Amino acid sequence: MLGEILIMRQILYLFFFMTMMALPVCGQRPQLEKLSPWLRQIVKKGREHVQESRLARFPKLSGDSRNSRKSQEVFAFIRLSPEGQQVLEENGCRSLAHFGSIHIASIPLQQLEHLTSDRRVLRIEASPSGHALTDSIAIHLNATDVYTGQGLPQAYTGRGVVMGLMDVGFDLTSPNFYSRDTTDYRIRRFWDQLSQDTIGSSLPVGRDFTTPADIIGLGHSRDGLILSHGTHTLGIAAGSGYNTNFRGLAPEADICLVANAVTDDLPYIDSLDLYKYTYATDALGFKYIFDYAQQQGQPCVISFSEGSQQDFHGYDQLYYEILDSLTGPGRILVAAAGNQGSVKSYVHKPRGMEEIGAFLRSNDTTMTITLKSPDVFSLRLVAYDSPHDTLCVSSKDFLQTSDSVYTLSTPCFTLEVLPYPSCYDEHDMCYDVTVCTPQALGSRPRLSLELLGSHADVELWVVSGLLTNYSENRRLNAGETTHNVHSPSSAPCVISVGSTTWRDHIINLKGDRMSYWPGLGGRLTDFSSVGPTMDGRIKPDCVAPGNNIISSYSSYFMEANPQSNDLLWNVATYDFLGRTYAWTANSGTSSSSPAVGGAIALWLQACPTLSPADVMDILRCTCHHPDNSLDYPNNQYGYGEVDVYAGLLAATGLSAIHDIPQQLTAARICLDGQEMTIQLPTIPDNPIPLRIHDLSGRPCLSTKLPQGLLCHTISLPQLPAGVYAVCVGTGSTLIRINL
Repeated sequence: MLGEILIMRQILYLFFFMTMMALPVCGQRPQLEKLSPWLRQIVKKGREHVQESRLARFPKLSGDSRNSRKSQEVFAFIRLSPEGQQVLEENGCRSLAHFGSIHIASIPLQQLEHLTSDRRVLRIEASPSGHALTDSIAIHLNATDVYTGQGLPQAYTGRGVVMGLMDVGFDLTSPNFYSRDTTDYRIRRFWDQLSQDTIGSSLPVGRDFTTPADIIGLGHSRDGLILSHGTHTLGIAAGSGYNTNFRGLAPEADICLVANAVTDDLPYIDSLDLYKYTYATDALGFKYIFDYAQQQGQPCVISFSEGSQQDFHGYDQLYYEILDSLTGPGRILVAAAGNQGSVKSYVHKPRGMEEIGAFLRSNDTTMTITLKSPDVFSLRLVAYDSPHDTLCVSSKDFLQTSDSVYTLSTPCFTLEVLPYPSCYDEHDMCYDVTVCTPQALGSRPRLSLELLGSHADVELWVVSGLLTNYSENRRLNAGETTHNVHSPSSAPCVISVGSTTWRDHIINLKGDRMSYWPGLGGRLTDFSSVGPTMDGRIKPDCVAPGNNIISSYSSYFMEANPQSNDLLWNVATYDFLGRTYAWTANSGTSSSSPAVGGAIALWLQACPTLSPADVMDILRCTCHHPDNSLDYPNNQYGYGEVDVYAGLLAATGLSAIHDIPQQLTAARICLDGQEMTIQLPTIPDNPIPLRIHDLSGRPCLSTKLPQGLLCHTISLPQLPAGVYAVCVGTGSTLIRINL
């Protein structure tokens, strides 16, 4: 399952008729600028009585489309004025959750336009959910003992911490999600947003399962026969490893899961429910996990390996405010940066440059880009046919159109441009440019796009499709592989994770050498998305291994898809309670995000009140720098690659104790009652200093290990139960002493 799984990025068919009404208390015309662009599009299509549009190129939904004429609802964020608390009830809406003046609400589609005319409604925002983005990780994150069950796991295993994931394709029966001896099933809660078993459920979509018997009895998320992504990411974050070394970063954490919806799930979704799967529903999923952790009195970290394009409309303004409200001390959200790093996705034409351009390419007949400029510039499109079909138009024309969308057509293509001010700076005008062709872009005739005007500074972002170069005009080869970090990873309060590469191949069950992306040494993978964000902030915040990562795989997917090419990446299979499971390799920032989530779970076990800002400080102080030629933080690596052990020292405050080495010792340390056994890696020629400190830095023991021996047994003084730092020579480790 390499690459990205598209999640609800576009609406497939619109089957509804929306009527216009007027609120008696308002007496105003509709103000569609209150709606995010996706909702404006829904209103527009409703006015047009569901005429076929370019969106109809997508597959048709299953189910009875006639139902969509009844009472379709959209889940959206809505901000109300202080006197507007009755607006939702007056308009047949339901508040699903609220954070101050912002509600996550279920809104009848026919009320959208109506609500904009109410002065008490300040903004309504929704966007389809994004994309799913996806053994040796712990070695490179300096958490080897966590991964292998030696050393650190005796002190920090994630016990007492909730590891949350929202993903798709969960195998709920995998022994990887039990304790290592399979006596404790660790998935405590599971909300399947696609479940049809909704009788008695208080949740807005699907239902949750709250006992081990119910969760195991369910077997898999509703999409578990066609997807396995969540099974893999959960194994990286919190897998016990079962009877192998393929252990997750927090192997004893409690697990809380939410399964959301992807494009492959569309056959399962009734057309009435289509608009319920949005960013707002994702926010409810995050809230569900954080609420469970709060009920248990436990800290929580959530990993989210999904995302979609940023924009200048402000799709994410209320979303980011909600995420900021959800996160805080003991509540951390981690998200994958995205897998667009190898794609030309950005062009900058500075002032003084007359022109710059590239060819457009898409597997579809439509491609969309976004332009931003405070200046007047020209846009030129050329179809390389005989004769050439050329269109050159000024941005002035886009702004002077009588309709909201500027449209021009030639025999070879149609141009649509929607102008609007940037949500970040109203002095910057933005333009959503859509190009439609009779055939897939990139086939004949070739189509190029150029930005013109030496006096203008213009930036370009690719929304869908690709920028490329063709022999028809070799000078048109612009494009940078930057500015492509996905949302919500781009949110200030979210820990954004990029991907490094350490393993360049795996050997599969057939003995074949398999490699997704070449590269060794911890450099950034070419597919890992890089910043900056659209408003100029540095992202990602950190990186972790994400190439050829081995983790658990779904038995249900394998059973239902025995010929799938995904199975070529299996490195081992095994049986458990009558089912056959596998360890498999996947690649993507989807794999990096749960690794960092698991690392943070260990830090939360050490310090349950860590906030997102605290985690950022730990990253800043402890990450190691894969490329020493760069300044940190930067838009490739953020603060650098996570160092779990150094982060533990920082989380516990031990890093402030100058006498404790920051380097992890190579010695193996085991406790048996009041005796500690130290196994050295080599026979020392000189005595080795041995010291023990408590969390306050107070020395508890100081001695020397005699030379000439590999193994030493030390009687410990009477110490209170707790975590201690053991310094052996120039390295250190953490142990837990139990009474």
